[in-house]
Amino acid sequence: MTAPDTRRLPRERPGRPPRFRRGGGAGGAMTGGWLAYLILGCALLISAFPFYWTIVAASRSNADLAQVPPSLLPGPNLVKNFEAVLEEADIGKALLNSLIVSGAITVGTVLSCTLAGFAFAKLRFRGRGALLTLTIGTMMIPPQLGVIPLFMLIAELQWVNQLQAVILPGLVSAFGVFFMRQYLIQSLPDELIEAARMDGASTARIFWSIVIPIARPGMAVLGLLTFMTAWNDFFWPVIALSSQEPTVQVALRQLGGGYVNDQSVIMAGTLLGTLPVLLVFGLLGRQIVGGIMQGAVKG
Repeated sequence: MTAPDTRRLPRERPGRPPRFRRGGGAGGAMTGGWLAYLILGCALLISAFPFYWTIVAASRSNADLAQVPPSLLPGPNLVKNFEAVLEEADIGKALLNSLIVSGAITVGTVLSCTLAGFAFAKLRFRGRGALLTLTIGTMMIPPQLGVIPLFMLIAELQWVNQLQAVILPGLVSAFGVFFMRQYLIQSLPDELIEAARMDGASTARIFWSIVIPIARPGMAVLGLLTFMTAWNDFFWPVIALSSQEPTVQVALRQLGGGYVNDQSVIMAGTLLGTLPVLLVFGLLGRQIVGGIMQGAVKG
């Protein structure tokens, strides 16, 4: 047996990682050039500027915001504007109500949509295609068309100005069902379900022991999207709730009233209403992205 010819192999210095070629070829490491970093930097600035301007406006007075051109540096009135927000609206109660509503809607939507997505993706039953088409078809109906019958229903149940009037209509979404169905079709092998069936596992046991661990990355993404949507919702809460039992978006409507709207106070309230969402994303964002990447590699 002859020794392999190593004369054409690249020599690597000891203690250094092997060199790779640029580009997307097999075995090559992709590296970004200056143009990619420039585009990403511009996208970051464009995306972050509205939040930065919110901080600037919340720390300035209404007169400062009326100047042309306005100042782009934060001012000294942030604490004063926060105090004005607390005086004009019960923002503490509004934050608590929004947390209850958003948390309940998120938990209910994630569980119900994961269960329905698993049924549409992996279970065989009569009328599955028609039900899926009907579910997706509801996404084409504007939500404004259902406001009057929905309000008549909650009035009949005597739920007006109560949090369950906002929570129950949002416990399931057609988008969430479709999203989890598509995720489970790609991530959940049929062979795994068949093996569990052969071991005597019921459908409920398969769902809790097999489906949920595999679907966690998708559930995390759906949970984050649902929480942000429920937190920022204004249209239905302003109809079903009053100023005595508000969410954050309803409470912000009470700010800056008068002959001339005080934009600095309104922006200060907006900043207070945005901070919990940023906190949730800051705590869970890395786990969500890590779960997505892990699911993509295993898939």
